Amino acid sequence: MPSPDRQLLEELRQFDSPTLFNAVTRLRGAPGEEYTDHTIRCLLPELGAVIGYAVTAEVTTNDPDSPALDWLDYYDLLEATPGPLVAVLKDVDTRPGRGASFGDGMATLHQRLGVTGVLVDGTVRDLPGIRRVGLPVFAWGTVPGHGVFNLTRFNQPLSVGQLRVRPGDLLMADQDGCVKIPVDQAAEVLRLAQQVRTDEEAIFAAYRAPDFSVAQLRKQRGH
Repeated sequence: MPSPDRQLLEELRQFDSPTLFNAVTRLRGAPGEEYTDHTIRCLLPELGAVIGYAVTAEVTTNDPDSPALDWLDYYDLLEATPGPLVAVLKDVDTRPGRGASFGDGMATLHQRLGVTGVLVDGTVRDLPGIRRVGLPVFAWGTVPGHGVFNLTRFNQPLSVGQLRVRPGDLLMADQDGCVKIPVDQAAEVLRLAQQVRTDEEAIFAAYRAPDFSVAQLRKQRGH
């Protein structure tokens, strides 16, 4: 099945993640958990929202005896994967978050290889440098250093902020966190997001109306 075109992705990016979550809920008929938890924070909100297809990797930041795959193989994957991409990294160290899993050098290279944003289940460093690169990053927070930095696994499913992510999943992230959008129903999610926005505008207008009252609200809801 063809992937959504860039115009559709850009239109989806104009909505906030809660609205897209509500749209996915309308699509599926019940709330799910296709979103990250509170640990995944937007560290550079001034860079705006991101949307793209997941490329996954697991790393250790301090364990000297961890497996060590060739980082160039991971970069080959980024270069070969059609974008836009969201890099999803998980710190699987025995002390996750103790060392940084991402920095400004990696940001520069990731952006060059088609990555539009980075999701890190762990910490990052060189945040001012990442800001200068212009790559949005979502993570627990920052630390100044790391030890042995090994790539242990990539291009496999993983969990980040309690969200299960598989390579190729469509992710959108902003100041509220990250939400997963079903790739094969992205156009329908966009339609429903527009509907959610229209419905909410009407609700908020009613709340602001001069004659608003709880009794009126109760009547509207059939109570």
